[in-house]
Amino acid sequence: MAVDEPVSPVERLMKDLYVVAAIGLAAPLNLPVFRAGLEAQLARHPYFRSIQVAGKDGAPRWVTTAVNLDDHIVVPRLDGADPDRAVEDYLASLTTLPMDHTRPPWEFHFLDVRTAEAAATVALRMHHALADGVALITLLISSARSSADPAKPAPAPPPPARRTGAIYAPPRAALLVRVWSYLLLAWHTLVDVAAFAATILFLRDPNTLFKRAAADHGEPRRRMRFVHRSFSLGDVKFIKNAMNYTVNDVLVGVTSAALSRYFFRKTGDTKTRGIVLRSILPVNTRPTTSLQTDVDMIESGKSNAVRWGNRLGYIILPFHLAMHDDPLEYVRKAKRVIVRKKNSLEVIIIHMAIEIVFKILGPKQAGAYIFNSVLRNTTMTFSNLIGPPEKIELCGHPVAYIAPSVYGLQQALTVHIQSYCDTIKVILAVDEEQFPDPRQLLDDFAESLNLTKDAAAKASTKLIKNE
Repeated sequence: MAVDEPVSPVERLMKDLYVVAAIGLAAPLNLPVFRAGLEAQLARHPYFRSIQVAGKDGAPRWVTTAVNLDDHIVVPRLDGADPDRAVEDYLASLTTLPMDHTRPPWEFHFLDVRTAEAAATVALRMHHALADGVALITLLISSARSSADPAKPAPAPPPPARRTGAIYAPPRAALLVRVWSYLLLAWHTLVDVAAFAATILFLRDPNTLFKRAAADHGEPRRRMRFVHRSFSLGDVKFIKNAMNYTVNDVLVGVTSAALSRYFFRKTGDTKTRGIVLRSILPVNTRPTTSLQTDVDMIESGKSNAVRWGNRLGYIILPFHLAMHDDPLEYVRKAKRVIVRKKNSLEVIIIHMAIEIVFKILGPKQAGAYIFNSVLRNTTMTFSNLIGPPEKIELCGHPVAYIAPSVYGLQQALTVHIQSYCDTIKVILAVDEEQFPDPRQLLDDFAESLNLTKDAAAKASTKLIKNE
């Protein structure tokens, strides 16, 4: 990053949006060692040494500043007989506390109590304008070491698989097939962009127990609670392989199943055949191979060339709530939705449209007309990130789990899925007034995954017998 760089339109829309990333440590906290590790990493990550200041034209710019690390370290004393609840309550309390923007807007909170999953917990709270999910994973990996061999850097996740389909086929593909594919791409893009525009203007999700009431939309500081649970990545891959789908297909399908179980149990509804709830899905717009490239540049001392901040586009991803007798039907429906979304340029067009509207209307009006309207009219935010494929050490401490989430959205529910080594972590950020029992929804994720795995196993067995 340059010493003086404009704050991007996407970053300026994130006025009230913050990240809380809980990192469970597998060994007792050694605060001096961890602090020394943070001190060593600061010089490598320019955004974490920057603040927003008004430029000559009045527009905010990122400008580097001196950092006193002690201003960014908080070591609270947690009381109570239940340390897990104490940590959870403390993280929830962060969502109502202001952050000092006269210095770089990030803090490390060291919660030195043993919980069910960790010997201690480190929570990073930061303004979302500093980094999106991919940038944070890049930061984590470039700051970490391999647990198997601390002399080696932490391994980066593999790049996403290449897209398939005629639209991505080489030029030798049949001309008519390619023409038809481009026509479908254009049609899907037109429909998706029109639906996004309609959502900004008038198209609203139905009022359900998941959707924040309209009267509460003006309260971005409503207290949010973060709950999470670990699941086996092997179980997800078993379903993926049995159905010949992708991990993402399975995760979206299981999420639909979990939301359905929670909804129909809570409402007692047995007559409604199905409901569509829409989520906002942030999409990384960087090149698919950039994460490892960025990590390599940081390792070689070229962190100023890394594209930090937020490089995001957005799409609307629908979730179907229904009472299916076959658990695999949720995954099949998710697959159809994802394939359909992949054959659209929605994310690119919306990203360009946001920048154009931002320049025409300015940040305040653009935020009101685009960001806030879309959040008000949809139900939730959904995010899925790939983390380190092997165990890592951060500042001399082995990492047990990674559980990032956000607060400040005008929605009552955010579902974030984070992979790490051989596990996936489902993290829910919930409005605690609207969701007094968020762990019941985590129970529904667990039950849905188990039922889907059992159904996939039975389907595989039946297929083998038929062969």
